[in-house]
This record gives sequence, C-alpha cells and structure tokens, in this order.
Amino acid sequence: MGTSGKAPGSFPDGQSDTAVLLLAHGSPDKAEDIPDFLRAITGGRSLPQQVVDEVTHRYSLIGFSALTKWTLQQRDQLAALLQLPVYAGMRNWKPSIADAVKAITARSCSRAIAICMAPQNSRTSVGLYRDAVSRTVPPFTVDFVDEWHDQPLLVKAFAEKLSAGLKQARDQAGRAVPVIFTAHSVPARTISDGDHYEVQARETARLVGREAGLASAECSFAFQSQGMSGGPWIGPTVEETIVALKAKGHAGVFVQPIGFLCDHVEILYDIDVMFKQFAQKQGMSLWRAESLNGSPLLTAAIADIVKPRLVQTP
Repeated sequence: MGTSGKAPGSFPDGQSDTAVLLLAHGSPDKAEDIPDFLRAITGGRSLPQQVVDEVTHRYSLIGFSALTKWTLQQRDQLAALLQLPVYAGMRNWKPSIADAVKAITARSCSRAIAICMAPQNSRTSVGLYRDAVSRTVPPFTVDFVDEWHDQPLLVKAFAEKLSAGLKQARDQAGRAVPVIFTAHSVPARTISDGDHYEVQARETARLVGREAGLASAECSFAFQSQGMSGGPWIGPTVEETIVALKAKGHAGVFVQPIGFLCDHVEILYDIDVMFKQFAQKQGMSLWRAESLNGSPLLTAAIADIVKPRLVQTP
C-alpha cells in the first residue's frame, strides 16, 4: 500500500501522522435496513426471502444490534487513551471502511495501524477485512494487525467478566456450573485449507480459563452461529455441548464468548434467546458472561497493540 513518505512523529502542528483504524463487521441500524445489509454481506447477491425473514425476526426480538454503538465507543476511548486519531470502519455497513480511509486521507496521515475487532485470525474474517482495506487503495501505509488472540490484557478482560458472571451463576444454582467457551463457527473447508482460526480460538479460551482459575475439567468449547449457507461448519455446536453436559448430570451451563468483543446479534439473539430456550427445553439453566463492550481493559489491550508500532519504521 502507498505512503506519503513522512517519518513517524514528523507531523506538523502537533498532530500525529499515524492514525488507528478499527475494523468491524457492521450491523443494520433498524429492521428496514436488513435487506441492504444482507446484500452487503453477500456482495450484492440476493438471498432467499426466508433467510431475510429469519434474520429480520431475530433482530426484531432484540430491538437492534449494539455492535456499531460499542465499536464507536471503543474508538473514542482508544483515541482518548492514546491521544491519536482513531477511526472505525465497518465492512458491511456504516460508517464504511471506505469512509474511514477517506477521513484518514483528509487528515494527511502517512500511516494507519489497522486492527480487526476480531482477535482470532481467519481468512473468512480478518482476511476479508484486509481485502476490504486494500480495495480502497489508501494513499498511506497500512500496518495491519493480523491477530491478537493471546494479548494479555484481552485475556484479563475476558477473565474479569467470566469470574464475575460465574460467581453469580454459582450462587443462583447453589452448585458448580460448567463453562462453555464459544467462538463464531466458520465453514469446515476454511480449516481444512490450513486456517489457524480454530487453534487460536481454543487458545484464547484456554488462557482465559487459566486466568480465571478454572480447571480444564470445568470447561468445554463450542462453536456457535453456524451459517445458513450450504456445506458443513465446524463444531461442536453449543446445543450438542449442552446436551453432553446434561448427560454428565449438570443442571445449568455458563457461556463465555471469547470470539466477540461486544453485544450484537450473535450474543443478544443466539445466546440470550436461542441457546437459553434450548437449555430450558433440556431442563437446564443458562447464564452468560457480560460482553466486554466498553471495558477499559479492552481499550488498554488495543492500546498495547498500537504503542510498539508507533516507534517502528513502517
């Protein structure tokens, strides 16, 4: 990618010539936006009406997705902590990645440090964000962060939410409650092609469990939110894991997502509605950890990723 030739720290008028670009999936603002949102995801390809109707139904049950709200708050918190210009770009909605690149260009920055709000690297997530940034042909150097699944403060942030939520669950249950760590599933062909996403997701879970002081026997791992498209997606599923834990005599489960940084439809519907209803049908209770959302530890984790890059020659 291009560069304007300025050295880091040489920007006039006390402004930084390096910006930070946070990249997220994006989510519709209201139900009427869902058809356009889905077309953005599929690259303009229309989906069957039953798929559109099902997605609309899910959003109607949660009111709206808070993904954009929390990403913009994370942007503002990071800008205040680093005293740097920070922009957010959504791959499938507004504000778009192209709009963020235009804003960075207008500021005459020579470099942007791009961070996906998806810590584990998969070509179906991080790879698509990289491609989206490249397609805008930015006139500045892009320092792209490929992965940060084991960042210590990220692990600490998840463990903080896990410990607080699990204590409440245990108090309500009056007994031990097993933990199911979850991450978004991807098509099985992705992993068979050498993608490291599954390994990194499981490693994040292992580190968070250790930070929270959990024994491995207390923890399970499942992939959630398998897609509606054809072909197999990686598992085990959350439903399969709930059934297996019931067979071991457990009366409840605690879900800790480690692939998501804030509330959105995969949290507010898939876990809070669908998995909770499934657990109830099994005669089980289900709790989940609070999402990181505006966690200061999350902001500090991202800042710790940025800081070493500020002194590196791009």
